[in-house]
Amino acid sequence: MASVVNTNEASFQEEVLEAKVPVLVDFWAPWCGYCTRLAPVLDELAGEVGEKIKIVKVNVDENRALAQRYGVMSLPTMIVFKGSEQVEKIMGFMPKANISAKLSPHI
Repeated sequence: MASVVNTNEASFQEEVLEAKVPVLVDFWAPWCGYCTRLAPVLDELAGEVGEKIKIVKVNVDENRALAQRYGVMSLPTMIVFKGSEQVEKIMGFMPKANISAKLSPHI
């Protein structure tokens, strides 16, 4: 069963941009209420999508340069990367079904 991976500026290239499968990156912060509500949704989703898509979390308080590089202006923001390119940007909290629907075209 796949699980959510935490990454940072040092490992972002390897974990996300060089990944062999599409990657959903969750930009979050511990003080963000919607981010903490989203965490168990992403954990559940990771178990369901298995190896078809990778789910990665980036704490924006600890990785401000990454948040700036990808234009993260509000939290939570999720960005789908496929082959090192941004293919989808999802802003705000949403139910698992909605996130799955946005991921489907990229799997």
